Amino acid sequence: MASDYRFSQPLIARLLGFFLAGLGVLVFLLTAAVGLFALPVVVLTVGVVLAVVAVFVGGALLTRNGTVVRLDDEGYQVRFVRGAGVKQARWKDVEDVVATTVADERCVVLRLRDGRTTTIPVRALAGSPDAFVKDLQVHLNKGHGYRRLN
Repeated sequence: MASDYRFSQPLIARLLGFFLAGLGVLVFLLTAAVGLFALPVVVLTVGVVLAVVAVFVGGALLTRNGTVVRLDDEGYQVRFVRGAGVKQARWKDVEDVVATTVADERCVVLRLRDGRTTTIPVRALAGSPDAFVKDLQVHLNKGHGYRRLN
């Protein structure tokens, strides 16, 4: 059975905040340019309309149901995480999993048999970090043919 993980809501809110602040600065600069250089008001109007459209498009892109990490019976896939390393691999290629901290963020590192790694920041994912790690362990054990004893 596959498990899909999206970005956490606090991360989405922070990204949307940066995006809105950037658009605000651009509208301010456009307003100053219209005032300083006596540009037609239609320039400012078009800029504001484009900014409003960008808010809706940006919000839709940030809140869509894009899967960041997918764990299934065969392996894993990581998307939208810059610096993750190997984006996908089979469970049989994973040598071990370690917990570490990268730039003050709690991460899980999947070390592959060929020496490459995949780094996943667990707080960036929706849900409990501990639940993600347990789910990852279950998928890894199944992929390696281990059975969990109760």
